[in-house]
Order: sequence, then structure tokens, then C-alpha cells
Amino acid sequence: MLTLEYKQGLDYFLQGWRLITQKGLRRFVVMPIVINIVLLVAIFWVMMGQVGQFADWAVSFVPAWLDWLSYLIYALAVVTLLVIYFFIFNLLAGFIAAPFNGILAEKVEMMLTGEKLSDAGMLDLVKDTPRIVKREWQKFVYSFPKFLGLFALSFVPGFGQTVVPPLFFLYGAWMAAIQYCDYPFDNHKIAFMKMRYQLSEKRALNLTFGGLVSLCTFVPFLNFIIIPVAVCGATALWVDHYRSALLNAHDTQSAVTKPRTHLQL
Repeated sequence: MLTLEYKQGLDYFLQGWRLITQKGLRRFVVMPIVINIVLLVAIFWVMMGQVGQFADWAVSFVPAWLDWLSYLIYALAVVTLLVIYFFIFNLLAGFIAAPFNGILAEKVEMMLTGEKLSDAGMLDLVKDTPRIVKREWQKFVYSFPKFLGLFALSFVPGFGQTVVPPLFFLYGAWMAAIQYCDYPFDNHKIAFMKMRYQLSEKRALNLTFGGLVSLCTFVPFLNFIIIPVAVCGATALWVDHYRSALLNAHDTQSAVTKPRTHLQL
């Protein structure tokens, strides 16, 4: 069962790359890519000045008789800082690009299911912006204490440079799954806590998908387009694994259910 979920995680990641090339989706991919490039360049510029200092600080805790470990500690310190950079990038991208990612998720779902979600215009999108921002805030409140705890542990000599980097990667993979799967869930106003529970039911699937997205964040040029790829792949995952059951349950609980409205471009 786990092997199947790992394979499915890879399949949805690859499907995301295929979907961004589809004719009907290309124009909705542009804005997330532009936002991605601007954020990546800005954060990379800031972080590059800190990598060497942080790595040197981490190595300074290695006693002389363990000098042979210095290169490993240095490398792990760099990895830790890169994961921190990944978290900051995803946080900012989430807040800034959320409306555009929601639109893209809506269009992907419509393409995959043939069902139209809304007929909204600019005014509807503006009215819905506070709710979208609130949803991003919920993600931040959920993720930041975990990030803070891991960041604090990274300062523990030895432990922080050996155990924390793998934990940071798992954390980043899980948060990437939550970040991008949330767009199709939120388009149907599925509560954030319920979305988290649903993803945890297929943890191997979502960690695999999120892990692959996280890895691409560190690869030059691939990181420029990973956001729309992740949104497309996560929406396909939503359609196949969650949509039918959750929307049927949601309709049973409420006689009238309106999905998030988006700008029609």
C-alpha cells in the first residue's frame, strides 16, 4: 500500500509538469511564475550573504579531534539554511500568489472534471481576498511553531547539524503538500483542519509529492516554475483522491455550497 502511495506521489508530480503545458492553462501559469521569479531572486540575494557565516559558525563547535567531520557539518549547515530559505520563500509566495494559485487550481479542476466552478468577476475576487488571506494565515499559524522548534534545535551542537536537516526536509515536504493541496480544497471551502486530516490519511502519498516539490525548489531554473507545477499536480491529486467523497459530504451538510469565486480571465 505504501509503495503504491509513493508511486502515486511521483505520478501527480509528473502530471503537474504535463498540465502546465496544456493550451487552456498556459495563461493562468504566467503570473505565479512571475511572482516566483521575483521572490526567488530577492530571497537568494539576501541568503547568499548568510550561508558562509552560518556554516562557519556551525563548524566552530566541532572539537579539534573531530576535524575530519568539519566538511560534513559544513555541508549539513548549508542544507539547514537552504531549508530555512525554502520555508521563507513558501511563506511569502503563499500570501502573495494565493489568489492566482487559486484561479489556476480552479481551471485545472475544470479541465480534469469538465465541471465549471463559478462565473465570477473581478469584484467577486476582491471581495473574497480577505478570506483567502485568512486561509494563508491559518497555514502560517500551523507551520511556524514547528519551524521555530526545528530552527532552535539547529543551534544544538552536533544534533543540530546531523539530525535536524533530515527533519527539516520532512517538515518542508509536509508543508509543501499542505500549501499546494490547500488551493483546490479551499476553492470548495473545505475547512483547513479537515483538509489537514484528509492529507494525513494518505501521508505517504502527500509526503512524496511534497518532497519532490521541495527538492525542485533548490534546483536552479526548475524553481522558477515549480509553483504552478505543484498547484496543477495537487489539483489532480485532489480530483482523484478527495473531491468526490468530500463534496458529497459537504453537500449533505449544507443545502447551498458556493465554491470560492475567481476572476475569469
